[in-house]
Amino acid sequence: MPTPNDGGYVNYFEILELEPDAKPGEVRKSYRTKMKNLVAEIAAVEITEERRAKYLLEMAKLNAGLFLLRETELRDTYWRDRKELIDLELEWCRAAEAGGDTNELRKSYDAHVRSFLSRYVEDAMLAGGRDKECVETSHWDAAHERHASRILRHYRNGLYQQILERLPYADVTKPNIDWTERQKFAGSVLAQGAN
Repeated sequence: MPTPNDGGYVNYFEILELEPDAKPGEVRKSYRTKMKNLVAEIAAVEITEERRAKYLLEMAKLNAGLFLLRETELRDTYWRDRKELIDLELEWCRAAEAGGDTNELRKSYDAHVRSFLSRYVEDAMLAGGRDKECVETSHWDAAHERHASRILRHYRNGLYQQILERLPYADVTKPNIDWTERQKFAGSVLAQGAN
């Protein structure tokens, strides 16, 4: 049975290189160190459109990490929601392997994964960028947010696709293609275009 991994379910503890039991002071220290290093890296290179997108995403991840992990209530809610989503994926995989009806599980999972990614990727990253402590450290401003909105949507959608690629959707019947007929048709179209 394929086992779900946590790929796609953004892990802010990993981003800040912390253990899940890290204290708020450790969260702040790691955030400040990583943001300082990132800002220094940004200052040392020529900014292209591609680099700007990469750096805005990295800054947004760090901001969201601080925003979510420094307060116990937000951290616990985020971590619980993430675990529930991973467990729901596992339940769906088991049901699909057993050959049961997984339609309701699929619907529930899809709603949960969309909500998780919206709340903890796009919304949390934008909220982190508006947070006073994050703004002071990262110098995030309205221009950053304008540029980041599109990048964060793209990132969220990429995570969603990454998750979908490993899920047990119903088998799709492969099309029965008559390649000889298709070749004849393409040849006749090309012949007409030459005339």
